[in-house]
Amino acid sequence: MARLLTLPALLASPTPIDIDRDQARREALQELLKPEYAKESLIDRAMRAVSQFLGDLLDQESVGVVGSVAARVVLAVIVIAAITAVVTIARRATRGGAVRQDGIFGDRRRTAAEHRDAAERLAAESRWAEAVRERLRAVARDLEDRAIVDSTPGRTAGELAAEAGRVLPAFAGELTTAARVFDDVTYGEVPGTAEAYEVLRDLDERLRTARPVPAAPAKAVPS
Repeated sequence: MARLLTLPALLASPTPIDIDRDQARREALQELLKPEYAKESLIDRAMRAVSQFLGDLLDQESVGVVGSVAARVVLAVIVIAAITAVVTIARRATRGGAVRQDGIFGDRRRTAAEHRDAAERLAAESRWAEAVRERLRAVARDLEDRAIVDSTPGRTAGELAAEAGRVLPAFAGELTTAARVFDDVTYGEVPGTAEAYEVLRDLDERLRTARPVPAAPAKAVPS
């Protein structure tokens, strides 16, 4: 049985490895689904650190009576600070919500070819996050131009994947992965990578010749 290799293993191998395009694509997709690519945001890390600190602080086995009183005072201060921080973050999120509501394209309209050219230029400069965004925009514009999906202002990457996946079921999983990568590099503080860009570029090239699955005929209702 052939053994599947991860991208790091492929790069580290001292001898050439004969691997076809389909297997390489599968390996890249599996690599992107690994936990290390779903990195914690700064807020998640901060909340985890505070939670651990509070647990240690309130451990009655490690503090005496005086220490317990002091711990409660400190806890009250932390709770007040946490509430203030949550309110501040919520307000910022409300103000910044328009960024996400702009959807995939933002304000400027480009053709699919223009998005592809921009993606290639950015990739040549190793600006992977921006290249990933432009490549998914190329996918979205191409699907709209070919009437595979409707042209919907403000559509998100997830909405694009869901709609396109219904008419191109063979690509549904890859479209979902591409949408997640787009959201990660755009909103989730996850850096773009060459591997992620190659996955989107390959998906874009194959989607250009894909044809929608014909809808099943409606069943006649007995009169």
